[in-house]
Amino acid sequence: MDQQAAPGSLSWRLSSHPITLLTFLSFRISSLLVYLFGLLFTKNLVMIFIITILLLAADFYYLKNIAGRRLVGLRWWNEVDPSTGDSHWVFESSEPGTKIINPTDSRFFWLAIYAQPLLWILLAIVALFSFKFIWLPLVAIALVLTVTNTLAFSRCDKFSQASNLAGSALNSGNIAGSIASNVVGRFFR
Repeated sequence: MDQQAAPGSLSWRLSSHPITLLTFLSFRISSLLVYLFGLLFTKNLVMIFIITILLLAADFYYLKNIAGRRLVGLRWWNEVDPSTGDSHWVFESSEPGTKIINPTDSRFFWLAIYAQPLLWILLAIVALFSFKFIWLPLVAIALVLTVTNTLAFSRCDKFSQASNLAGSALNSGNIAGSIASNVVGRFFR
């Protein structure tokens, strides 16, 4: 008996972009695995530090520029105003009618994006209480990268929802305005 998984369930086979999803999850998991189990394979702390940083950087880039756009239709970047030097985040979301977000992709994305900073916080606490202060800079870098992506995508999602709501209100306003002008126009012919 072949049971189908429900839409939105955590089965990568239901993904609209399975390669993107598996690559995204691989980057997310690999940095944690290297950090946790690297000492089993080598005693070289510098090597573990460098490999973990490279995996975190690849995860940051892939999430920010590829996985976010393909899995949930969101993207963000930072722009600096050349005249004032002020920086601000720019958020981009797919048009509401052009891209249908797969519920499975969305669940995997948001679960992974919120779980990883929590795991790094837990690892920071473990490093503190086990007096392994040498690992704290690595955990701090991991936290900065993962929390930045988490905050940016959360804000991007809120921005997307707000702009979709505003866009639908404006579109309905344009329809109402069009109807009103047609009605008024008929009176003055």
